[in-house]
Amino acid sequence: MKVELKAIHKSFGTVHANNNINLAIQAGTIQGILGENGAGKSTLMKVLSGFIQEDEGKILLDGKPISVRSPADAIQHGIGMLHQDPLDFPPMRIIDNFIVGREGGVFPNKKEARKDFIKLANEFDFALDPESYVDSLTVGERQQLEILRLLWLGVRVLILDEPTTGISALQKEKLFATLKTLAKQGKTIIFVSHKLEDVEQLCNQVAVLRQGILVGEADAPFEIDKLVEMMFSKVISVEAKQPCPFGNSALSLHNFVVEDYRLRLESVDLTLRAGEVIGLAGMEGSGQRPFLRACAGLLRPTQGKVIVGEKDLTGKPYLAYKNHGVGFLPASRLEEGLIPGLSLTEHFILAEKGQGMFIDRERWERETKERITSFNIRGTPLSPVEALSGGNQQRALLALLNSPLSLILLEHPTRGLDIESVIYIWGKLKERCRQGTAIIFVSADLEEILQYSDRVLVFFSGRVSPPLDASATSVEQLGQLIGGKGWAEKFEQQGDVYA
Repeated sequence: MKVELKAIHKSFGTVHANNNINLAIQAGTIQGILGENGAGKSTLMKVLSGFIQEDEGKILLDGKPISVRSPADAIQHGIGMLHQDPLDFPPMRIIDNFIVGREGGVFPNKKEARKDFIKLANEFDFALDPESYVDSLTVGERQQLEILRLLWLGVRVLILDEPTTGISALQKEKLFATLKTLAKQGKTIIFVSHKLEDVEQLCNQVAVLRQGILVGEADAPFEIDKLVEMMFSKVISVEAKQPCPFGNSALSLHNFVVEDYRLRLESVDLTLRAGEVIGLAGMEGSGQRPFLRACAGLLRPTQGKVIVGEKDLTGKPYLAYKNHGVGFLPASRLEEGLIPGLSLTEHFILAEKGQGMFIDRERWERETKERITSFNIRGTPLSPVEALSGGNQQRALLALLNSPLSLILLEHPTRGLDIESVIYIWGKLKERCRQGTAIIFVSADLEEILQYSDRVLVFFSGRVSPPLDASATSVEQLGQLIGGKGWAEKFEQQGDVYA
């Protein structure tokens, strides 16, 4: 199915998110949509998939104009979108999520749907049990479920918004193989990303957006430097690694054991020093999330001690950790980090201690403007946080962190961000390190872990490795360890035995 977007305009207040976009995508191709955060990529795809409506312009399928007023309209026309955070219902079973949106009255034929699900899952080699609950799945498995659901609903144009964010290398390999198979079947794949290596590996052609304007198109093989220039109007390069001097102990874990409903982490002993950065690497679901949350006081360890600075906070609640200089930034920005419906100014007011009975609004608008400038947030004091792009939401979360802090814990701090935003955010975090703040962060990007960490902990099947020197470890070595290979050879040399 050929997709054409003609003179698409979409504005949000004074922001012209899509400015006269003209794009044609042939059937059976994988079309990349590149651009920095806030370039208008997601807005354009939401217009095509019916989540928002264009102000001006036309959408054509196989040369015929269509009206897409809702996601249901889009599905009727054969257009489906896989969002960065899959739109599913975690408390429900996989099969119940699978049949959502299918016509069939109040009581759908679940037996037939189950047969169709198993057939589709086998076709793409997806190991999904239809009776399992969605909240037991990884992000990659939730994507697989959504792809199967959209295909079952008859989708012929599949849009994917930043689909490689937060999934493992093996899951990405599986996803790319699936998309190539679908393209060979004649389906149109639109792949929205800021990751140049993903576009280079997968796409037949690419369109680049910058500040709401389509600034260029290219066919494979791509010249990466030219794509970067189109995205940012300049060449972007990562600075050389610059470790910060270390101070006294910021965090000590002694015989530290954490459990959740999926696994139990083996005993960990670790000392993190002021100014040091430790990255947590492993496939999703390997224990990094409960480990980090236990270090923040959001999850109580089942054994051992947690010492922050010189204070024993074992078993204390999150507020006690917060009061002792621990900051936590969750991966789910709008679900846990920010409050949809509130403005930036209101967030900064809520983050401040001891407001008293009255709030000086003028003072806080001035303060918010200063933080917007300091953290380069594209928004105004009155901007609701849900209206900000992912990169600007992440900058807002950083701006909300108190100063000074002894320890910052971050889940996927640059997930879904373009390279310029990644460099900017790590620049801000490294400023904290130079002021004596220690950092522990989780990332699915192995290059990011090695670039910004001093030491690395690898998680695999409930095991946590001794700390690795990031400067003496390669992406290939890290990938092997994450997959469970080479543990005995690597760690027996350090006096630790792994069978």
